[in-house]
Amino acid sequence: MKIAKNGDKVKVEYTLTLDDGQVVDTSKGRDPLEFTLGEGHVIKGFNDAIIGMKVDEEKDFKVEPKEAYGEPNPQLMIIGLTMQDGRKSMGKIFEITEEYLGIDLNHPLSGQVLNFHIKLISF
Repeated sequence: MKIAKNGDKVKVEYTLTLDDGQVVDTSKGRDPLEFTLGEGHVIKGFNDAIIGMKVDEEKDFKVEPKEAYGEPNPQLMIIGLTMQDGRKSMGKIFEITEEYLGIDLNHPLSGQVLNFHIKLISF
């Protein structure tokens, strides 16, 4: 039986939870996630967990921050925001004063251990 490897286009059903059990994202009720392994379309830890799986195989695994969204970077917390090039960035405003605007531009899941349950549907 074939096993998934980098370069394969895969379809995966998944549920992502945090350590406290909170469901952050799931493919339930939607189409499976479809992407090509090894092309950087998903976090490294998720990509690497699928390598070696067979169709219809299910797996539970954890992805540490370094293989996901990294640790929060304190230098991304307070910035002067000038976007002249039209780029849009998500940020959480955490403080407003007369002198500055504090925005957290870290990914909301940075610093979090991500728990996945996945099923490889096809490749």
